[in-house]
Amino acid sequence: MKRPLRFSLVYLLVSLLPSTFSKDCYFCEITSSTMCPGLRMNCAEDEDCFVGEGVALGVSDIQNKGCTRSINCGKEQPISYMGVTYSLVTNCCKGNLCNATQSLRAPSLFLQFALISLLLGFF
Repeated sequence: MKRPLRFSLVYLLVSLLPSTFSKDCYFCEITSSTMCPGLRMNCAEDEDCFVGEGVALGVSDIQNKGCTRSINCGKEQPISYMGVTYSLVTNCCKGNLCNATQSLRAPSLFLQFALISLLLGFF
């Protein structure tokens, strides 16, 4: 009975490790919708994930997601969308798929290792 459990644990560990070492982010074009889950994309070594949030007077906010160089993080820039000029702030995060919506966010590296340690303690 312990052999299938160990196999399951090893399988779980192997399936979680690629997500801890890859640098993937979600990407979506600028949209006025708050639901922008995006497509998964691989980022360059010197890039971070970001969520861009744009505001303009009298219109709905806009949002986009993707990868950007760290020097762009926290910067505000004007951007034109649907004939309106928005003030877009690039909010960066570090980690795999960290720019997901709250409900889609991948578990952190700490949480993954804590779970594995907890499971190993029972065997």
